[in-house]
Amino acid sequence: MNDDVRNIVLGLAATGISASLGWLARTYLWRRRLRRKQAFFGMPENSESLLVVNHKAGGPELTVSRHDVFALLELSALIKECKAHAQVVAHDAIQQGFGERTEFCVGGPFSNRRMAAHLSSLLPGVRMNVETDSGPELGALRIGTEEYRMERGQSEYVLLARLTAGGQADSRPVFLFCGQRAITNQAATRYLARRHERLHRKHGTGSFVLLLKVLNSQAYGPDVVELVADVTRAARTPLPETASTDTAA
Repeated sequence: MNDDVRNIVLGLAATGISASLGWLARTYLWRRRLRRKQAFFGMPENSESLLVVNHKAGGPELTVSRHDVFALLELSALIKECKAHAQVVAHDAIQQGFGERTEFCVGGPFSNRRMAAHLSSLLPGVRMNVETDSGPELGALRIGTEEYRMERGQSEYVLLARLTAGGQADSRPVFLFCGQRAITNQAATRYLARRHERLHRKHGTGSFVLLLKVLNSQAYGPDVVELVADVTRAARTPLPETASTDTAA
C-alpha cells in the first residue's frame, strides 16, 4: 500500500468515525431532551394520560368550542412527542382522583365541572365569576386580593398550572388551562408547548401556577401572550370567607 492509498483509507476511516461520533452525540442529546420532557409532563414511554374535554359555554352538552379543539390538538402533539397515549374524557364523565395518570384539563369552571372541582380543592385562592347576569364582571378572575377582568378581544386572562398530589415523587401531574374564553385556553396550551423546556428549567417537576394575558386576540388569535405573574402562593392560599361569597368556582 503506497502513501496515497494509505492516506485515502485513513481519511475515510476518520470521516466514518467522526460521523459515528456525531450521530451518537445527537442521539444522546435527543434522548436526554425526551427524558426531560417525559419527566416534566409525567409521561414515560407508553404511559396513559387524560384529556378532559369541556363543553361550549351556553351550548349543547356535547358541543366543544373550535378553539378548545385546537387546544386539545396542541396537547395531543405533546403527548405523541413523549411517546405516550391519550384518552379523551368528558368533563362530567370522569369520577376519580388524580396522580395515577397525567391529566390535561381544559376550560373554565363554567364549562368544565372537573375544572371547578380542581379549583375548589387544589387552588382555593382562585375564583372565577360564572354568573351570567354579572355584566362586565362575567369571567373575572380573582386570585388572592387581585381581580382580573377581561376586555373581550383585547385583554383576556388564563391560568396555566402544573400541580401534583401531596408532593409525592411518583405522582403524575395535572395541568390546568383555565381561561376566560376558549381562545385563551388555546393560548395557554400553545404557551406550554413552546416554553415547556424553559418552565422545566425554572420549576423542575414541582407545582406552579402562572397568570397569562392574551393580547388583542381578535387580531392575533392565541399567539400574543405575556406572563403577568407567578401566582402560585396566592392561588394555593385559601381566600377569606368574605372574599369568596361574591364569585363562584
